[in-house]
Amino acid sequence: MRIRYPAPLRPGDRVGVTAPSSGVGEQLRERLQVAIRTVEERGYEVVVGECMYGSAHVSAPAAKRARELMKMLTDPGIRAVVPPWGGETAIDLLPLLDWDALRAADPTWVVGFSDMSTIITPLTMLTGVATVHGNNLMDTPYRAPEGLLTWLDIVTMEPGATFTQTPPNRHRARGWDDYQTSPEVSEFTLDTPGRWTRLDGDGDVRAEGRLIGGCVETLCNLTGTPYGDMAAFARAAAPEGLLVYVEAAGHDAATICGNLHGMRLAGFFTGANAVLVGRTQAPGTGSLTQHEAVLDALGGLGVPVIADVDCGHVPPYLPIVNGAHGRVVYTANRNELTQTLGGAPR
Repeated sequence: MRIRYPAPLRPGDRVGVTAPSSGVGEQLRERLQVAIRTVEERGYEVVVGECMYGSAHVSAPAAKRARELMKMLTDPGIRAVVPPWGGETAIDLLPLLDWDALRAADPTWVVGFSDMSTIITPLTMLTGVATVHGNNLMDTPYRAPEGLLTWLDIVTMEPGATFTQTPPNRHRARGWDDYQTSPEVSEFTLDTPGRWTRLDGDGDVRAEGRLIGGCVETLCNLTGTPYGDMAAFARAAAPEGLLVYVEAAGHDAATICGNLHGMRLAGFFTGANAVLVGRTQAPGTGSLTQHEAVLDALGGLGVPVIADVDCGHVPPYLPIVNGAHGRVVYTANRNELTQTLGGAPR
């Protein structure tokens, strides 16, 4: 399977906004408007869908959310789709999407993380269309620290482009900004030093492969189904092997340990040349830390396992393109991820 990259966005293009999972409550509408203006200031027209609002766990019934997402993804006038944020149960959309129509449509950039992994990771695995695991719309007003990019930067790149991101070695220790009291916040609070961590041993790491992954708590429900067959994706699209990334949103270490064991048994890490694990604020369980949970489940893979990567629920955000060719470098004084929207970097 050939990975297909959507056309780069240009000023005047349309960006669709819909909530395939949770909607936005009344108290956070002002932040939503700030985020929409951020996209408009880049020169894009924002098209806001009907499945957007409410305080329930979903923005609308599954059939309505699926129709709206399909409409945006198959509309040649909409060049990117981004949700306000994630949620809990986007999994109910998967059997309602017309996967043949998605394969036939011109590729559209789809962006998001958290429960959006439930949509974007199968989209890449089943159709070959590259997607962006990166900031959701409500996070978009934040300025990226030096060394990192935002999804708005990546979707302007031409197929074949290569870019490298390096973490700022600082992150937020706890909590989130209050969008209700500070709807226009645009600077991350990065109050804690911290670098990437190799869990499986010592020594430098230089590994390459096709990038794919997402949120543990949502993807663990897809392994063993047609929507999460990583072994099939590796055979079809990644003869060079994979760089698999995973990140925990909030479940405790014992739960994450079990999730990762199940994913490994279902072949989710088949073909991995290395595993990248996002930094998390999720708690440990008794004597089991989140690092120990990962090592317990994945230490036997025989490949490097690098944790505390800036690709999860802890700011700042290092966007990763599902389907891109990746090259990770981990040394005592250098952490970086290079991505190429095509084959291997030259």
